[in-house]
Amino acid sequence: MPEIFRTPDERFENLPGYDYEPNYVEVDGMRLHHLDEGEGQPVLCFHGEPSWSYLYRKMLDLLVADGKRVICPDLVGFGRSDKPTDQQWYTYERHCDSVTAHLDQIEGLEDVTVVVQDWGGPIGLRWATEHADQVGRLVIMNTGIFTGRVSKAFHQWQEFARKTPDLPVGFVIQNATTTELGDDIIAAYEAPFPTPESKAGAQQFPLLVPVSEEQAGVAEMVATRDALMAWSKPALVAFSDTDPIFPSPKSGNRICEMVASAGEQVVIEGAAHFLQEDKPEEIVAAMRAELFS
Repeated sequence: MPEIFRTPDERFENLPGYDYEPNYVEVDGMRLHHLDEGEGQPVLCFHGEPSWSYLYRKMLDLLVADGKRVICPDLVGFGRSDKPTDQQWYTYERHCDSVTAHLDQIEGLEDVTVVVQDWGGPIGLRWATEHADQVGRLVIMNTGIFTGRVSKAFHQWQEFARKTPDLPVGFVIQNATTTELGDDIIAAYEAPFPTPESKAGAQQFPLLVPVSEEQAGVAEMVATRDALMAWSKPALVAFSDTDPIFPSPKSGNRICEMVASAGEQVVIEGAAHFLQEDKPEEIVAAMRAELFS
């Protein structure tokens, strides 16, 4: 059992726009958290790095108003979920295993719309293809299936994470949005991570992205890619136009070429990497038009 940091509950009190009841399950002795709001057709949202379910709050409210049920799990090491303090504990396989065990304990995940972004892509799309009988449609945003090719900007981000043990989470989020975030919003993104040891998962995520075909995780991601190449259910690809990590339009086009059922990508204008923060209304409008009409 790894040493665990559990963020004090009071860190999550009175966060702007995040007045939701927490829901917990236990996986391998860890307490893992998810949001579960609304009723109706389920929408399952996977966050990435170094965000947490807070990133989806604006989309969540819009989708619940549309009669959807929205589930947002916090990955191990993020949000209100427990956080192993050993950076080496975190692997792609452990993230996939833990989120699968987490979702296995949530009832009613049928005809699910799976929404992914950033590291939520390799994790969430793997879950979707391995549980295809539960999935009705995909929404793929600013992400990739990492098989050894990454952008120059990503190499820079990876080097920054390697050299920065106390990752400045709020600074990272602010620099990856076009929106000028208030101090209270930045503090909310930082709320789960009050100490350097609580950031072990956040610091490790960039280092898990394979930059060669021989690295761990590549075979599993290739299998996910191959499954997406045969995917026949509806898929919306929506990438922003100002993300240096996933440059527009080629990153979105690459996903469109990979996913058999995807049409042309929807370009979310005026948004950066964390497009859920910048342009939630535009994303949900595209979902209504492409998937729920």
